Amino acid sequence: MPSYAQALLSAAILLLCLVGLHKLRRVHLLLYESRDQSRHDTAALFRQIEALQALYVDLDLRHGLPGTRGWAASPDFLLELARHALAERPGVVVECSSGTSTLVLARCMQLNGGGKVYSLEHEPRYAEQTRQQLRRHGLADWAEVLDAELLPQPLAGQSWPWYATAGLPAGPAIAMLVIDGPPQATAPLARYPAGPLLFPRLAPRAAVFLDDAGRPDEQAILRRWGAEFPELQQSSRPCEKGCAVLRRD
Repeated sequence: MPSYAQALLSAAILLLCLVGLHKLRRVHLLLYESRDQSRHDTAALFRQIEALQALYVDLDLRHGLPGTRGWAASPDFLLELARHALAERPGVVVECSSGTSTLVLARCMQLNGGGKVYSLEHEPRYAEQTRQQLRRHGLADWAEVLDAELLPQPLAGQSWPWYATAGLPAGPAIAMLVIDGPPQATAPLARYPAGPLLFPRLAPRAAVFLDDAGRPDEQAILRRWGAEFPELQQSSRPCEKGCAVLRRD
């Protein structure tokens, strides 16, 4: 009996040691994961700071931009927009939603000496905030924020809430289209209507920029657009929230 009890005790001690080693290994793994995540977060933040600094330099801004975190477009996406607009010099730029990107694109038009931005905005409060920022930066002549309520649009056999487009100019084709709205919570695949409603109005070598392209909804939208508009070549840019670019060549 003593030897049997001693064996049980040894087994119990061994089991406790194994459990302790397993927990210790888990702690080590969590520490490594935490360290790697911290490094990743720091690197990602540094990339956004670099992009924001480049934006201020490229645009020679004299006033600070509104916040670029949370729902707003990230600095790396804004930098993609600015560098395209400065290089391609689009005459008509259309935005789905307004905000910091409106200021960035309007400043590009000003530097280019031509072109105009038309921003569709369904929230009157945000529309007025953007107009105030445009006036503050001396850019009111280069961008127009259009009050565009979300209206039912019959597309693909169902009704989609999407911007009223009556305020858009009927003349020149769209040379650059930026899709950063409506918000995801509006409806499933909320940004899909931009394709059937605006892609037919694109200029021959127009470019379409889709923000938040890393989200599942936007990935599904891109697949639908790819099937419906095969003439638009899709590519991606390494932005924080994902950036898809569609070009008509």
